[in-house]
Amino acid sequence: MEQRSKVPELTLWFWIVKILATTFGETAGDTVTMTWLGETTPDAAGAAVSGYLVGTAIFGLPLLLLAAMQIRARQFHPALYWATIIASTTFGTTLADFATRSIGLGYPGGSMLLLALVIGTLLAWRAREGRIAVDDVHGFRPELFYWATITFSQTLGTALGDWVADSGPGYAGSALIFAVMLGLVALLWFRTKLPRPMLFWAAFILTRPLGATIGDWFDKPLAKGGLEVSRPVASLILLAAIILLLWWRPQRAGKHG
Repeated sequence: MEQRSKVPELTLWFWIVKILATTFGETAGDTVTMTWLGETTPDAAGAAVSGYLVGTAIFGLPLLLLAAMQIRARQFHPALYWATIIASTTFGTTLADFATRSIGLGYPGGSMLLLALVIGTLLAWRAREGRIAVDDVHGFRPELFYWATITFSQTLGTALGDWVADSGPGYAGSALIFAVMLGLVALLWFRTKLPRPMLFWAAFILTRPLGATIGDWFDKPLAKGGLEVSRPVASLILLAAIILLLWWRPQRAGKHG
């Protein structure tokens, strides 16, 4: 009997939902820290506790609970998997903002630190398991490595997206840059024999700054190159799109072996 993984099969729909989820993570994370906790208001600097830290705590608990449920599950459950992805991307948004803005690492410093964490986790995964899985993840240790890599990559993507956007291209221009880079990775996937895990994680990481810059483009003020859409409204629209797409195109587990 064919064994099945606890993560989705890699299809076009997987990547579309992933981009929607990362965009939602940006707008939802910003809704909590900026809209509700006031991190973009003049009073934020004098607050006793950083709103980004509070937001990280708010999203961190659901992430831990959902990741534990995902690891304990006996088979692939699309709703649980994508809820965990969404929790990781909202957590990554607020954690990256806390590291780069509240602590003061800055976008370059935060991006380099998080990139080192992603690479370090992948190297430890390879050293411990002998391989890095792509769509056949199962078992406690591989799943632990998988979700740790995802969380670090989601956080890296937020810092990287902000770094590029603030360096000149703006939000729409940065989204285009990351979309082109993602397209190049897809081309390498179909046209070369480069290691699949390397290309998968490159694509996975790139979807995060792509989603982050699209999310920022939606909700940032017109004066800053955004569309000034309400963050809560944008988040609800994106969440509805994710649910509709998962219902319309049900996802299967990736094949094992």
